Amino acid sequence: MRHVQRGRHFGTAILLSHALIVPAFAGNASRAGAAVASTGVTKIIAIAYPDSPDPADRRGNYYIKLLELAMKKSGMPYTMHPYTFVTSGSRVMQKIADQKDINLTWALTSREWERTLAPVRISLDKGILGWRLFLINKRDEQTYANVHTLKELSQFAAGQQRDWTDVAILRANGLKVVETAIYESMFTMLTIDRFQYFPRGIGEIWAEAQRSADLGLEIEPTLALHYPVQTYFFVSKKNPILQRAIEQGLRAAIKDGSFDKLFDQYNGEAIRKAHLDTRRVFELKVPG
Repeated sequence: MRHVQRGRHFGTAILLSHALIVPAFAGNASRAGAAVASTGVTKIIAIAYPDSPDPADRRGNYYIKLLELAMKKSGMPYTMHPYTFVTSGSRVMQKIADQKDINLTWALTSREWERTLAPVRISLDKGILGWRLFLINKRDEQTYANVHTLKELSQFAAGQQRDWTDVAILRANGLKVVETAIYESMFTMLTIDRFQYFPRGIGEIWAEAQRSADLGLEIEPTLALHYPVQTYFFVSKKNPILQRAIEQGLRAAIKDGSFDKLFDQYNGEAIRKAHLDTRRVFELKVPG
């Protein structure tokens, strides 16, 4: 049995058996909508999503491909285009709520996200963003090899972007967090010891480690965090057509196996390389 205070070793089967359809937060029964451009008889769903100005930032690639798959499976005519700006969760949330520039994003769900926007309540990545490995300075590798309890880990500070859902989760479990407003700055901050580790999802850490290798950073090989969280697509509450189209398309992709095929294409190797069965995994609770 996994325990929040002690790291335990176990395999990756839990990722692949994860339920894709997830219940709502209590009290949230909202449904949402879509921007529809009318072109004569045919109505085209126009989708605009946030995109990082950094070409090396590949965190969104899987979700963009999954969105494209869902829309194809929905049978609805659509267009998709990125809107590039320096993103933060709060800015993205507000732009979608105001129907300004973008009308869709993907994010770890929380009560705030579901109060403000309408989720498509199907897990996009089988919960892998809740499995966290650490980017660390190479010089600190032996330090973490000697960490065996959550209390010992709490001596060090984790880095996180200010408005990420993870900040509250880490702090609720007694871990120190240093916040910053800009994702791209976090790698340099880690090198100069503003914080000592950067917990990253197993689907994103490998590309980040590669791009920051010249900074003397590496993936810590013995530890992991896990907390049960889900990533959803979110749209404006005024956009029910888009919400329904994505949900129908995702369900169709799950049914015919194309969802799993895409998931494995983008995440299978990352899960295998994580070697969760050999790591000490600290199970964290998500605050209610």
